[in-house]
Formats: sequence, structure tokens, C-alpha cells
Amino acid sequence: MPTDMSEKGLETLIIESLINDAGYELGSSKDYDREHAIDLQKLIAFISNTQPETAEYVGITEDTPKRVKFLHRLQGEIAKRGIIDVLRSGITDGPKSINLFYGAPSIGNKKAAEMFESNIFSVTRQLQYSQNNTMLALDLAIFINGLPLATFELKNKLTKQT
Repeated sequence: MPTDMSEKGLETLIIESLINDAGYELGSSKDYDREHAIDLQKLIAFISNTQPETAEYVGITEDTPKRVKFLHRLQGEIAKRGIIDVLRSGITDGPKSINLFYGAPSIGNKKAAEMFESNIFSVTRQLQYSQNNTMLALDLAIFINGLPLATFELKNKLTKQT
């Protein structure tokens, strides 16, 4: 079978490896909240599964002004502190501390291992990110619990892409 040298072929190889070898979930561009730059469905799933009381407090599961307020707060914290610090330290919203990532556990710590397993690592192909030009898309985007960590624009010199 010939090797697919196209950009699409490379995307497919990367996606398949992340899903089959690294346990990532496949994301969907339709779940991407362009206003807040998050995979909303993955964020809802993570907070709802790991912190149900907090999910209710911030109203994450329903499209209400309460959820929008929380998403604006989250976006503001990411803009101010950066995505890595927000993932490491979480955020507060009123009296609630919200964890947005659970780090790798130490050996033998079963509870920490369970929490780490609750993280949702995902990859989205052809992420339509622009609010103004919906045809603009990134080749790949990596998310942790719905928060964007890295984006990729793939090029191939063999097919004259620069």
C-alpha cells in the first residue's frame, strides 16, 4: 500500500497515533466555543464528572447567563495567567475552587491515579476557530479537559507547501 504523502495523510497518522496509542479522544470542531476558545463539551464533561457540586454552582451544563459568566471568568484567567498555570492551579469562582487538570500521580497513590484518569485528552482535526471567517481552520488542536494546549498547521515540502 503506497504511503499517503498529503497533509491529510499526515493528519490521519497523527490522529490515529494519539487515539490508539496515547488514549486521546477525538474532538469535533462543532463542539468548539469560538467566543471562549474552548472545547465546551469536553470542559462540561470534565467538570461534571469530577466536581458535580461545582458544575452545578457555575451552571456549566446549561446555556445560561450563569455559564457565560463562568466562561468569561475562565477566559480572563487564561489570558491573565496563561493556560499552563490555569491547568496547574485551577481557578476560583466565588467560594468554589475549580480544578481543571489532575496531575500525574505518585506511585501507589490510587486516589490520585483515579483523578488523573479522569482527565480528558483530546485532539480535534480541522478546527474552525475564527468567529469572523468560518472557513479558517487549524489542521490539529490538542485539548486537555476542553482547554486548548497546542495547535498545529502541517506543511509538506514534497508537495510544495510552505
